[in-house]
Amino acid sequence: MNTGPAAGPEPAGGTAPTGGSAPAVGAVPVDDRPPPAGPAANLIAAAVVVVLGVTAITGSLAFGAGSPSQPGPGTWPLIIGVVLVVLGLALATQARQPGQAERFTRGSLLVVAAVSSMVAYVACIATIGFEIPTFLLAFVWLKFLGKESWRLSILTSLGIVVAFYALFVGALDVTIPHLF
Repeated sequence: MNTGPAAGPEPAGGTAPTGGSAPAVGAVPVDDRPPPAGPAANLIAAAVVVVLGVTAITGSLAFGAGSPSQPGPGTWPLIIGVVLVVLGLALATQARQPGQAERFTRGSLLVVAAVSSMVAYVACIATIGFEIPTFLLAFVWLKFLGKESWRLSILTSLGIVVAFYALFVGALDVTIPHLF
């Protein structure tokens, strides 16, 4: 009598009823991952990082970087810009190595939506205060990007605004634009 693992195809659950190993908890199936990006996409990503770094350096010089003994308002943007340029060049040197990055897919649009909403948030906060833009940003991220329920999105967004108001305006007395 054979008491070992059953021969033949595995059932739809992924492992045979006897023997075999169960997939790790939280493991992402390999089939659900986007295909790796090619060398051209890796070079484009590296170029974007370098351009962001050069832009930060240019902006920091307009603010005035100062000197090591007397740093100016552009010191930290200058340092971050230089780091971005170095990291972008390092990415460019590794562009031919396969499997370093994933190809852009429809899921990548979520990142574009998140960044765009953050830009809108920053643009609105100085004009109408932080309460409404913070609520809207949290709501959009929870409801539309995170696919949470309406109730959870509304309540959590309100909670975030109340917590930020209590912390920054009430407790720390930070001078940020606010309505109330």
